[in-house]
Amino acid sequence: MRRALLRTALASLAVIATAAAANASGTRYVPPADRAENRIIPMYGNLPACEDPAVLGEITSWFNSREAKFWGPLQAVAYDRIRPIGFRSWGADFIPRRFCTGRVALNDGSWHRVDYSVRENLGLFGWTWNVNWCVSGLDRHRSYAPDCQMARPGPER
Repeated sequence: MRRALLRTALASLAVIATAAAANASGTRYVPPADRAENRIIPMYGNLPACEDPAVLGEITSWFNSREAKFWGPLQAVAYDRIRPIGFRSWGADFIPRRFCTGRVALNDGSWHRVDYSVRENLGLFGWTWNVNWCVSGLDRHRSYAPDCQMARPGPER
């Protein structure tokens, strides 16, 4: 009986210590049962890299299509300074996302910051990844206002 109580107490202390360590590091503790990997349809965070041609191609396609249909002649022609700025930044129980930033060159010769996230299981029928993006200075509906900050991860937005 005492051994069982001691084991239970030690296990409780271990959980409390893990939660305290997570709090001290600025992250929150997520019990293993609540993590995205343990859902009915598990999500493991297997996402393409920020500079993957398929990811940049998706942004280019959607940007060029939107601009041609609604706003005018702007087209994305090249990218540089692509880098990751977060991976699963919102916690282990959220849909896995890789947050990225870089610059996009437009056909008028201007460069703009582009912020985007690659998100797991949010593509066609939930079978694949998709991209959520914002081009600084061209968020005309202010969906990610101010200046695309809501397309970026975490409190440092």
